[in-house]
Amino acid sequence: MLVFITGATSGIGKSTAEIFAKNGHDLIVTGRREDRLQELKQKLEKNHNISVTILCFDIRDVKAVERAVESLSANNKKIDILVNNAGLAAGLSSIQEGSLSHWERMIDTNIKGLLYATKFISNLMIKNGKGHIINIGSIAGKEVYANGNVYCATKHAVDALNKGMRIDLLPYNIKVTAINPGMVETEFSIVRFDGDEDRAKKVYMGLQPLSPDDIAETIFWVANRPAHVNINDLVIMPSAQATATNVNRK
Repeated sequence: MLVFITGATSGIGKSTAEIFAKNGHDLIVTGRREDRLQELKQKLEKNHNISVTILCFDIRDVKAVERAVESLSANNKKIDILVNNAGLAAGLSSIQEGSLSHWERMIDTNIKGLLYATKFISNLMIKNGKGHIINIGSIAGKEVYANGNVYCATKHAVDALNKGMRIDLLPYNIKVTAINPGMVETEFSIVRFDGDEDRAKKVYMGLQPLSPDDIAETIFWVANRPAHVNINDLVIMPSAQATATNVNRK
């Protein structure tokens, strides 16, 4: 399989690249940080004898996404799996106190970026006669919590888009799956709190959150179901977290 992963420079995206590489699959990895992409490419190609193509661009820039996809060789356009992983939270404020720049960053990345990647790659999959799109959502796409307003709205949009894609792409032999995690300890909270690592650590205090590897293993499992099986929607939580806000801390 050839796997295209957005937001592969850290967290879930990086772990997803690692598990597919470990199992012998070639990769196309994307992100904004070229040094991290190069480091990932060198590591995975050396350790697993696979091919890794890197595309460095900002997923919020539709022209950059289009150019990147068009730049792929004919063989690299035979994409079997798209993992729409790039996403973020910015800020944790009430609607009346929210930052416009935070809102725009989340909407442009979580919704529009996902749409851009899906638009261009789904058309390649249609030409190839098969494919699988795996959208990384969130428990925030199933529930709304205080001060989560716009972030929750973007992930609710991913939930709706996942359902829409499933319907629209059904005639083309393209599977569509959403994976919606609860708390996962990545750079997520550091980004949300504008680099405040102490505040970010408090999010996960008193419980064992999910790891990026937990989600990557789930993505890999979903991607390897038999041809007649499609996992439409999956919610995965730490044992200590029942809902977005009900958490059992020790």
